[in-house]
Amino acid sequence: MLLSVIVPAYNVAGYLRECFDSVLAHQGDDIELITIDDRSPDGSGAIMDEYAASDPRVRVRHLEKNVGLGEARNIGLEMAQGEYVWFVDGDDWLPDGSIQAITRRLRETRPDMLGFDHSRVYWDGRVTRSAHRKVFKNLPESGVFTMRERPSVMDFLMIVCNKAIRREFLLDLGLRFGGGYYEDINVTYPVLMAAERITLLDRVCYFYRQRRRGSITKTVGERHFEVFPQYDKIFAFMDERGAEVDEFRKAMFNRMFWHLFIIFGHADRVHRRDRREFFNRMVEGHRKYRPAGYRPPGGVQGVRLRLVERGSYPLFVAFRRFNLVRVSLGKASAAVRRTPRRVVADAKARYRRLYYRIQCRLPMDQKLAVYSAYWNRGYACNPAAIHEKARELAPDVRGVWVVKKSGVKTLPPGVDHVVAGSLPYYRLMARAKYFVNNANFPNFLIKRPGAVHLQTMHGTPLKAMGLDQIKYPVAAKGTDFDDFLRRSDRWDYLISSNPLSSEAWQRAVPCDYELLEIGYPRNDRLVNATDQEVAGLRADLGIPEGSTAILYAPTHRDYQHGFEPMLDIGRVMTGLGPDHVLLLRAHYFYNVKDAAERYGWPADRIIDVSAHPTVEDLCLASDALITDYSSIMFDYANLDDRPIVIYANDWDTYRRTRGVYFDLPAAPPGAVATDENELIEVFRNRTAWDGEAAKHRAEFRRRYCPWDDGQAAERAVRRVFLGR
Repeated sequence: MLLSVIVPAYNVAGYLRECFDSVLAHQGDDIELITIDDRSPDGSGAIMDEYAASDPRVRVRHLEKNVGLGEARNIGLEMAQGEYVWFVDGDDWLPDGSIQAITRRLRETRPDMLGFDHSRVYWDGRVTRSAHRKVFKNLPESGVFTMRERPSVMDFLMIVCNKAIRREFLLDLGLRFGGGYYEDINVTYPVLMAAERITLLDRVCYFYRQRRRGSITKTVGERHFEVFPQYDKIFAFMDERGAEVDEFRKAMFNRMFWHLFIIFGHADRVHRRDRREFFNRMVEGHRKYRPAGYRPPGGVQGVRLRLVERGSYPLFVAFRRFNLVRVSLGKASAAVRRTPRRVVADAKARYRRLYYRIQCRLPMDQKLAVYSAYWNRGYACNPAAIHEKARELAPDVRGVWVVKKSGVKTLPPGVDHVVAGSLPYYRLMARAKYFVNNANFPNFLIKRPGAVHLQTMHGTPLKAMGLDQIKYPVAAKGTDFDDFLRRSDRWDYLISSNPLSSEAWQRAVPCDYELLEIGYPRNDRLVNATDQEVAGLRADLGIPEGSTAILYAPTHRDYQHGFEPMLDIGRVMTGLGPDHVLLLRAHYFYNVKDAAERYGWPADRIIDVSAHPTVEDLCLASDALITDYSSIMFDYANLDDRPIVIYANDWDTYRRTRGVYFDLPAAPPGAVATDENELIEVFRNRTAWDGEAAKHRAEFRRRYCPWDDGQAAERAVRRVFLGR
């Protein structure tokens, strides 16, 4: 075997499939994928087992305790059987053809180390190639060299992920990854110095994900001091090797301080209160490892090194501030030329915002909760289920709903409310402790200290959501992702309906919330409903006795304008016969009345339930569901005796324009139809109810409804309102 790809994983379930898929896209059996479950508390271990069951090239090790990235890599190295090892992080991935290019280069040159280029992929969609591309140019004719022959290779970014290393060479050096932060530099620099055969590949073979939250470079804390013992190990290695590597001491010394200055200069790494101590550690390192006869380089780096040598912390800080001001002034002058004139808000809006800010200075009401659903459209969905359960379990917390004027009529008797935009609304938003929503509260909302925000979402994401939409311009059009993330940063809790959602939200909404894997509160009703309740709902909706009621709930398509039905509803209803009625639940973006008049649908066979306030009523009242890519299928699957039919006539277009999280036609919740004739036959022949469809439905329910047991709302209330 030529190459072992080693992937440790901890809390990266949202990214792991993309990583594995990019590795296993390589068709050859000259690779293996070794993946280490570092006692990950999320679904990473289950994903590993799933891939191992389907591909013999995958081997999994589940650790009994969390050991950290460095030790997990060491365990993977011991397991590896390949001639070369490549350490890949579980939240990163490989461009197409990377392994083929790497294995070809390894066979051609048989190096001790192969280095290749990488691109940083940022959360906002930006992709930037490595700044050190020049290191790949003008290779010797043989393609291999040593660092002695080509010292500029020291400028290569010393992460381990952009290198393939000969396994026996690495083991013979006795190098192992360190614990803590910056665990790979004590391996990569010694490998570079000791290698007798180095080669490079001028190709991006690694996508280095720059996560908005969760990476060590975005984490402020004392653990960044762990970089110093990592460099101690590097210089200890050089001391052991003696004259063999002495000529690299100056370059290694400069490179170390280049790295330390970067760490010190980032406000999101070393805390302000710890900077003097970090500086003192740099002074200590300078005295300990300064090469004989060393002279600092010119420029900013040289000035900094001289100040460290003198141990002058005040001057070092002052020099840093001077540089920051110089750079910021340059950016500001450019911004003045770019910034358009501000739009002045009207006086009424300014007055209400001022009123809101004054209210924010008054004491917070510890027993006041704000509820909203679907951008204040009415009383519905998960917030409604949580509100009802909170009245039972936390009756001392007063719940108030925010609704538009048109949504007031959806409120059940006895539910307190304010109208959005009114003065009582601004007072409520300023004074409440709890905020529950299935969408997002407005940008102006200030997250007061002690306030608690619960985000419930309103559907399992089949389609790409949040930052994942950036790849799909049609879906992302008009979305301000910075605003979206600022709103999402207010969340304290985010409800996940199933493991698929947990993976998606981690990647699509990278903010600091607690993920509540509890199922959907709105689905409690589907699980707990009685036959008597169902009969009452059918009567209320006017469903003729003895008829088969089909709920048709298509989703919105970003590539369309207005409601353009994917099927000829009139023709389908004629084909189904007079004993079928259709409950039409169009997306709330659409005007169904105009479409009905335009297409001439049979009014006596179609019941427009698009404006019905509670979709759970419609699920319970119907006998079957027709949908395309709507999240309603995940909720409806809880009704285990009722078929779901997927009408996927434009799947490829939808997948390309919106993005999806799995191949729905390949793993459906029931029968699949791609044209109207198939759809009609599915019901005529009872295919929707048969054994194959039932088997698909059972597997779908197992995967996507594991937590819907009728008690999700109670779990939400106990965690958020009662602190349990």
